[in-house]
Amino acid sequence: MIIITGAAGFIGSCLIQKLNDEGYYDLILVDDFSNEIKNKNFEGKKFASKVERDVFPAWLGENHLHVQFVFHIGARTDTTEMDRVLLNRLNLDYTKSIWNICTEFGLPLVYASSAATYGLGELGYEDDETKIPMLKPLNPYGDSKNEFDIWALEQERMPYFWSGLKFFNVYGPNEYHKGRMASVIFHTFNQIQKTGSMKLFQSHNPDFKDGEQMRDFVYIKDVVNVLYFMMHHRKDSGIYNLGTGKARTFLDLAKSTFNASNKEPDISFVPTPEDIREKYQYFTEANMNKLRSIGYSQDFYNLEDGIEDYVKNYLVPNRYL
Repeated sequence: MIIITGAAGFIGSCLIQKLNDEGYYDLILVDDFSNEIKNKNFEGKKFASKVERDVFPAWLGENHLHVQFVFHIGARTDTTEMDRVLLNRLNLDYTKSIWNICTEFGLPLVYASSAATYGLGELGYEDDETKIPMLKPLNPYGDSKNEFDIWALEQERMPYFWSGLKFFNVYGPNEYHKGRMASVIFHTFNQIQKTGSMKLFQSHNPDFKDGEQMRDFVYIKDVVNVLYFMMHHRKDSGIYNLGTGKARTFLDLAKSTFNASNKEPDISFVPTPEDIREKYQYFTEANMNKLRSIGYSQDFYNLEDGIEDYVKNYLVPNRYL
């Protein structure tokens, strides 16, 4: 059996499809399944059973002999969440419990970290584990992810193989339920359909013009390919970036979404909401040398090709991955 936590969510549900495509159907899906909106993410997918998030650690302890691999993708992912108690419970303590069970029973583990751990990028975006304790995330979500990375690196007892993947700005099918946290591509497409135009955030940093804030946007199909690679690689444990290695502007993103929608670009700017303005990353770019060094050789989608596939094959026909 292969475990996928966060299975009802964006990345988790796309990973289910990737595993199905590769012939894996004995999947155990873990999540809080009370959000019925996400049920679309299971359409057409094959799996063995579902386990509720709150009982999963006990379930894993009881059923470990049948488990081949654990993907721990589930987390509280809202970067505006200020409840540190909630974040510590779901992102820190829960992940520690899974780590400890995997360590005790010899189960390989891949878990989701985040590029939010890098903060303003004062120390760069290289996945150098010696720098992780010095990183300064900009919000409690980033803190929770970085605190687990630090904890993991301090452990004397570890799963025989483990990897933490720092996801950069992931976009693609199955993110419709994320609301404000969905990708700018998703919001751009929907604004274009409703109004024919798109409003991007203004820059409140004199080093960046409006729309020239830059992020490393990585397509979900690349993300699940890396996850699948890690499942088979099972060596070179550690923390790795997962982006494209190439930062692009929000203007590039918006224009590409207009083009994929066969619309002329109509882009204007609005003030960045005050609740995120002081915690806003103006530039992220994954250094991908470490992942490449262990043998991952597939090319990543460039922004234009990823957006074209997402818009034309999923958003326009209202399909899911």
